[in-house]
Amino acid sequence: MLRTRIAITSAVISVAAAMSLAAFAGSAGAGTTPPDPGDFDNPVANPYFPLEPGTVFHYRGSEDGKLLHERLTVTDRTKTIQGIATTVVRDILFARGHLAEKTSDWYATDNDGNVWYFGEATATYDAHGHVISTEGSWEAGLDGAVAGTIMPATPHPTDAYRQEFYRGQAEDQAWVVQRGVRLRIPYGRVRHVVRTFEWTRLEAHVVSAKFYAPGLGIVMERDVAGGDEFVELVRVESP
Repeated sequence: MLRTRIAITSAVISVAAAMSLAAFAGSAGAGTTPPDPGDFDNPVANPYFPLEPGTVFHYRGSEDGKLLHERLTVTDRTKTIQGIATTVVRDILFARGHLAEKTSDWYATDNDGNVWYFGEATATYDAHGHVISTEGSWEAGLDGAVAGTIMPATPHPTDAYRQEFYRGQAEDQAWVVQRGVRLRIPYGRVRHVVRTFEWTRLEAHVVSAKFYAPGLGIVMERDVAGGDEFVELVRVESP
């Protein structure tokens, strides 16, 4: 079992590295055209990444021996980026009971049901609540940053896509590897789950598996290489 796990992890890292190089090589050309606002005037909801204002998702997990609690809130606020009204999602992470990170993410769903990621304003905090870094913040259209896909309309295995691009700051990518997964998590039993591997060229040795369930979005995340972060959905507050 251990030998099989090592082989799978090695394969994932190899694919991640190859795809990262390809995306990096093409980052200055293809895919840099801003999305057309007209493609977002009649959005189709994506069940694997719902953006219903007022919904609050609660997660718990651990990393490096620290207990984590995370609260994700789909707000009713919008931010216009490149002529497109994006939904502001507030993400607050606590580690050992202390505020560790606070982020506002900006998402928009297009007329085909693809969910786009237009950037984030993020900050990390020390144990006394002081901001220690805003690294990773970016906004599409500024300083060469490019919007990416956070979830395709109909995700299928072998789908690969760049989720974000701001050179040297935000370069996440994803690869869909499985559909139809069943999970049992604190929230309950979930079916028809999509599993992805996600990574960044900036930390090429770290690969995470993420699980997306219909009507819920991310229900579990765990590192499969280079780390030990693990979080899972505990409960959901509906609007």
